[in-house]
Amino acid sequence: MIFEDRVDAGRQLAKRLESFAQRADVVVLGVPRGGVVVASEVATALGAPLDVFLSRKLGVPGQTELAFGAVSARGGRYLDEYILRTAAISAEQVEWITAEVRKELDRRACVYRGDRPPLDVSGKTVILIDDGVATGASVYAAIQALRQMQPARLVLAVPVAPASTWEWLRTVVDEIVCLDLPEPFAAVGGFYRNFTQVEDAEVVGLLERAVTIEKNGRSGC
Repeated sequence: MIFEDRVDAGRQLAKRLESFAQRADVVVLGVPRGGVVVASEVATALGAPLDVFLSRKLGVPGQTELAFGAVSARGGRYLDEYILRTAAISAEQVEWITAEVRKELDRRACVYRGDRPPLDVSGKTVILIDDGVATGASVYAAIQALRQMQPARLVLAVPVAPASTWEWLRTVVDEIVCLDLPEPFAAVGGFYRNFTQVEDAEVVGLLERAVTIEKNGRSGC
């Protein structure tokens, strides 16, 4: 399956998520930047509020590619106790690294949302969307951080992912929706005709549009 662009992927993904349409308990979260474009189409089709989900792994000192956990800009944090023990990371190091990562996430949140507060996901059905998944490591970290925010149900929805990654990730979410599970899998961009980089300004515009749509919907306009 080849998608024209992220908008096309979002529209196709929305068709698979029709059972979540017009439900007051549903929130759509997009992983920046490309995932927000896909998520915007889904949120519009479902009549659901849209927000950005910012998370980042917490890297082991001296081995930053190895994660001992993940944190979100919304306050969720996941810690891998096994990695903490084997890497002998102190509680002080954990807190310092967490604080530094949160500073960057808060900065990005300010760029995307301005002074708008993040959507409350506690007790909600959350649909987490990216434009594709390769190894699954980053989205796994996001899922673990998001779990700490106590959504009632967590759905992962992506246009494309390797079958092997799908098999793993479906064990850590309540539901997973994926349009294509190709093997072999090289890179997410290979399944799009247009996979140009998404700029911050586009993400900001999509989020602002979603807020306007939601306000108009609530007011009956």
